[in-house]
Amino acid sequence: MLHIPGDFCTDLCDTNLKMTRRNLLRVGGSSILGLSLGSLLNLSARATETPSKGGPGWGKAKSVIMVYLQGGPSHLDLWDPKENVKETIRSPFKNIGTKLDGVQFTELLPKLAQVNDKFTMIRSMSYTPNGLFNHTAAIYQIMTGYTTDKVSPSGQLEPPNAKDFPNFGSNIVRLKPVSNPMLPFVMLPRPLQESNVVGKGGSAGFLGKAFDPYTLYPDGDDMNMAKMDNIRTDDLKLPQEVFAMRLQRRARLRESINEAMPEMEKAVESYNLDEYYQRALNLIVSGRARNAFDLGQESDATRDRFGRNTFGQSCLLARRLVEAGTRVVEVVWPKIANSDNHSWDVHVGLADRMKNQSAPMLDQGLSALFEDLDQRGLLSETLVVAIGEFGRSPQKGVSTSGNSNSPDGRDHWPYCYTSVIGGAGIKRGYVLGKSDSTASSPAEDPVHPTEILATVYHAFGIDPETIVYNHLNQPRELVKAKTVTKLFA
Repeated sequence: MLHIPGDFCTDLCDTNLKMTRRNLLRVGGSSILGLSLGSLLNLSARATETPSKGGPGWGKAKSVIMVYLQGGPSHLDLWDPKENVKETIRSPFKNIGTKLDGVQFTELLPKLAQVNDKFTMIRSMSYTPNGLFNHTAAIYQIMTGYTTDKVSPSGQLEPPNAKDFPNFGSNIVRLKPVSNPMLPFVMLPRPLQESNVVGKGGSAGFLGKAFDPYTLYPDGDDMNMAKMDNIRTDDLKLPQEVFAMRLQRRARLRESINEAMPEMEKAVESYNLDEYYQRALNLIVSGRARNAFDLGQESDATRDRFGRNTFGQSCLLARRLVEAGTRVVEVVWPKIANSDNHSWDVHVGLADRMKNQSAPMLDQGLSALFEDLDQRGLLSETLVVAIGEFGRSPQKGVSTSGNSNSPDGRDHWPYCYTSVIGGAGIKRGYVLGKSDSTASSPAEDPVHPTEILATVYHAFGIDPETIVYNHLNQPRELVKAKTVTKLFA
């Protein structure tokens, strides 16, 4: 918590209250939310001016919601069903029409079929795997824009470390810091995960912990659909022994001492303590972040509309966060990538799991998110991306990644799949690219996952080729990919 110089429970008029350089520096480096306070609020000072690129969609986004469908949803059974194909390829679900003429979804997405005039579908996502057939390596690529250096024989990665490339959200909040007292980057409701590799691709890596996301992982098992009711934000409120007025008065005392001690001020001037200290106080005292996390402020009708489950309530919370000023929100699908039940990793039991567990939650939560953002006038400045690390194999019951599959199961398939992107200048009611007759590969306009990241940066007015320096002080581009300008109106 914030360290206030002086004895416990003494007020500012105490004659024994002393201020030392160490005390003052400690305020600047105090820990809040697990981050260095000085670093968290130093984002503006460290932000790098990027060259003006311009072009369609440049700088339209003020915030982004990444709906990350970890596990790899089946494009053939959701967004890109095929007709007149063999039974071993055909989806078990019926096709339905959508708002767009000639564009069909499966019957699993009736609500999204009625709002697909609000976003763009990319039916030609594609990449050739290089050690990326496993979830964690593919997750790392879409989250950082880079492939990993080390993959074990089992396909798993080493745990997250300080040498990792930063998550795209960390890059954004470093280069485009928030200006109001609000958390810049939030990840919920669970970490990125495959097996025992947890959080790979979800940290700031070599940028340092100051740019890590604030992680909101409520208590409860992945099968607990009411876990969002367990949200606790104790780290966003003042300790009982420190009331707001007293804390603000101490801040004013500190300012007076700075004015009277020019040599100390000079010694710490590079920290810009006045600015960062005040912004830290504002974050805690204003209660803005705590209020944003309070889903109880929403009507029952609104909460029902998003779905009374972990994914639906996470989408609702994402809207509340961007509305309050959060720059980046990552909603991670609330089930570990390689698992059963409502995981998208449908090696077995596809028909039952998708129909009765995963698809209804996706359909209700994501459709409500687009509708709600649009109705509130937020979609014009909020970029929404819904994407998985890959799709599923067109041929059912075969192995493409070394996994075993039931006759109705589909294995990993990075060669062709579908993603959704909307808001912040993205075309409405548009389909970019198309797959071939079996959804095995793009028939036109292939889009690499790293190009999605380049497009996200572009939407924020950040040149994707902006240079960052890694742990060895080596220059690296944010991402080695080009913006997909066709996506923008």
